[in-house]
Amino acid sequence: MGKVLNRLEEWIVVIVLSIMSTIAFVNVLSRGFANYSFSFTEEITVNLFVMLTFVGTAIGVREYAHLGFTLIYDKGNRLLKNIITILVGLMMVLLFFILLYFGIMMVQYQMDMGQKTPSLGWPQWWFSMSMPIGALFCLLRSIQVTIAEFRQQNGKGEQPL
Repeated sequence: MGKVLNRLEEWIVVIVLSIMSTIAFVNVLSRGFANYSFSFTEEITVNLFVMLTFVGTAIGVREYAHLGFTLIYDKGNRLLKNIITILVGLMMVLLFFILLYFGIMMVQYQMDMGQKTPSLGWPQWWFSMSMPIGALFCLLRSIQVTIAEFRQQNGKGEQPL
């Protein structure tokens, strides 16, 4: 499951970043050569950026690439490290669970109201799905990393992801 999730996250980032880059490149060319702007594509780019941010955050959690202040953790004994690991893991899980819950509520509301995007007239929930999907990826990764970190600290032999 871990490798499938890794590849899914990576493919989402590759596809979204490719679409965003292509849109930006075409816009630059159209402004430069035809003096015309595809302003409606800004709507797509902004919403894809949200997806890119969430999935990138999940990859960052998986790779231990997030910023942190670790002085107390590094100087602590095993008990303190376990407490900090559990506390930070619980806070991350709580944050991403809240984002998942409210993301689902937002998508349901947009579907019920039939809300459309301003420029393209597409269903807004298509783009808003990036919040609960990204939050779910982050939630799963937070749980996975917390368990791996806890096991590593307690000599279970499992290395962090």
